[in-house]
Amino acid sequence: MNEDLIRKIEAAFTARFGSLDGAKLYFAPGRVNLIGEHIDYSGGYVFPCALTIGSYCIAKPRADRKLRFYSINIPKADVIETSLDDLHPLMEKGMWTAYPKGVIWAMAQAGYACTKGLDVVYGGDVPNGSGLSSSASLEVVTAIMLRDLNGFDEAKLNNIELAKIGNVAENRYLGANTGILDQFASAMGRKDSAILLNCGTMEYEYAPISMRGKRIVVTNSNKPHSLVNSQYNTRRAQSDAARDALKKVIPGMVNLCDIDLKTFYEHADVITDKVIFKRAKHAISENQRTIDSLKALKAGDLNRFGDLINEAGESIRYDYEATCEETDLLVDAARIQPGVLCSRQTGGGWGGCTVSIVDDENIKDFMANVQRIYSARSHYHATFYVVDVGNGPEIIKQY
Repeated sequence: MNEDLIRKIEAAFTARFGSLDGAKLYFAPGRVNLIGEHIDYSGGYVFPCALTIGSYCIAKPRADRKLRFYSINIPKADVIETSLDDLHPLMEKGMWTAYPKGVIWAMAQAGYACTKGLDVVYGGDVPNGSGLSSSASLEVVTAIMLRDLNGFDEAKLNNIELAKIGNVAENRYLGANTGILDQFASAMGRKDSAILLNCGTMEYEYAPISMRGKRIVVTNSNKPHSLVNSQYNTRRAQSDAARDALKKVIPGMVNLCDIDLKTFYEHADVITDKVIFKRAKHAISENQRTIDSLKALKAGDLNRFGDLINEAGESIRYDYEATCEETDLLVDAARIQPGVLCSRQTGGGWGGCTVSIVDDENIKDFMANVQRIYSARSHYHATFYVVDVGNGPEIIKQY
């Protein structure tokens, strides 16, 4: 737990909303996707893990239907006030409160309507726009809070259902056609484990991560990205176009990642557009790499795991074209450093972060050398996070 951040959230709550008596503190983690990029919406396998950094909130029920939101990460916004009766999908572009309001709306759509207003203060240590799912952790911490304060049945409204609600909020309230990877990883995280998730069936398996003297280093390019405003929706449409073409000639196919590369190449002539062909090739090959990654970890073959992550990085860079000059530079700089097993861009793309696996003894030099190269060749200054694999969301305490 980030005790310093919690104290700041507590102070902000008392300054704006009064006593903490009767309030509760909640947490939901951010995530990093080790492999399986841009295939969650194509029914593929993803392999994320939750982090020990994430989003916190302190919430207290009100007697009326008023909603009052504040974030210590966006102090210039001050308190934003609305109500349970004033939630409008696709009408709040650029407003950070669209995320919690979207979750409230999506829960009502699922039959779990909130009846009491709230005073809520948020704070997080996941950088916005970094590709570590600050938005998903915000959605999940809101969902956990709403389930608890409204007394909704946890057996029916379990964490998988909360992940789905967060995804509905992102898709239908905010208008971002994201898959469920981010919300699922936040809602279902487990310490020292990654999650192999089949996004087509929602079947999942935990895989213990034993790095043996290595750590995960996330490098933030500090070039911000926005899934709503980026080329994300275009890539999804291209993937859907490939799926629709292949479905016409492959009986029983539902999702793009239902087929393997051999089947894809046998029928690839139905995809006449070269760009759409590349998008499909990425999705189908990435799906196989993700499955192979679980096998490698179970066999204790970290070198094979690292090779697969590097291959995934090349695919997202050249076939899916979802990287940018800055993250490409970070990956190239990382891979030439001593003690680096692998490195690639992670997250939605066109900015954000890279993920590398680095020997403990080389991390200090790794950060210094990559920073030197990056600062000399870009307009940005990188930020590094040596992260641990953490648990899912939790109720921390009641005041």
